[in-house]
Amino acid sequence: MQFSSLTAKRWQVFLRNKIAVVSLSILAVSLVCSLLSEWIANDRPYILRFQGKTYFPILFQPSAQELGVTDSFSVEYKKLPLQAGDWAVYPPVAFNPFQSNEKLTQFPGPPSSENILGTDDRGRDVFARLLYGFRISFGYALGTWLMTYLIGAVLGLSMGYFGGSVDFIGQRLVEVLNSVPQFFLLIILISIFEPSLVLLILITSTFGWIPISYYIRAEGLRLRKLEFVEAARALGLPKWKIILKHVLPNALTPIVTFSPFAIAAGITGLAALDYLGFGLAPPTPSWGELLNQAKKHFTNAWWLAFFPSAAIFFTLSCLSFVGEGLRNAFDPKQ
Repeated sequence: MQFSSLTAKRWQVFLRNKIAVVSLSILAVSLVCSLLSEWIANDRPYILRFQGKTYFPILFQPSAQELGVTDSFSVEYKKLPLQAGDWAVYPPVAFNPFQSNEKLTQFPGPPSSENILGTDDRGRDVFARLLYGFRISFGYALGTWLMTYLIGAVLGLSMGYFGGSVDFIGQRLVEVLNSVPQFFLLIILISIFEPSLVLLILITSTFGWIPISYYIRAEGLRLRKLEFVEAARALGLPKWKIILKHVLPNALTPIVTFSPFAIAAGITGLAALDYLGFGLAPPTPSWGELLNQAKKHFTNAWWLAFFPSAAIFFTLSCLSFVGEGLRNAFDPKQ
């Protein structure tokens, strides 16, 4: 009951921070829209009425033979010869992130009624690539956050709770890893192996757990001598149960308060890697890759710099406001 009451008070403090609540709502809506990207930006129609038959290509893609296409294994729905009685309903943005707008005479193309945020240097819709790219960026940031905080929490609590030789050896390991030029090593490893989302998360997590382990270790050192932990130890509870049921729930404050900032750092990190050309392999939709194109076309394609920069700015701002709200909510003075 005491933990539930404290959680309710923290939630009330967070709800009083209107900027944090609005920012969290914007992030939630953006993430849902990105998860539903195929329903918002896609070259496949919702419903297709063709030659007396009704299809739902966005759910079940018919074969090329079924639609009478004989010169290709794939179907370009916009090129289907629609006759009287044939019709199609497309998503709001009728382009996928890999499709070029063949109507354009020059690339990159400026914002228009068809491409509301313009196109990149290959004629691909910028809005579609931003929308799909948000899902990839957030997936990388969440995966990195989960791995780093899980490793940092386990090692940090082990060093803090057990102390002694465990803490001594653990701290020496942390010092050695912390002295390694992590960003350069990350670039070297990515240049050796073929980059993928899972590989980037694993490589980043190899060193990313170090900062949070300091805070969790400090919490473990503080909590292991408190009365309720001593009482649990006196009752003969196993060490793993003491750590999971008594120490860990009371050491969550740094994990919760730093999480939004860690996710923001993950989004920035992936954008930086993609900008430098060491991130995900083309043609993966990426905010950093769009910024890299903006550098090449800075004088004649302002939209390639403005819209990806605005997306990164608003995402990081919302995460920062949510982090501030959580930090205030977990502040004992509040």
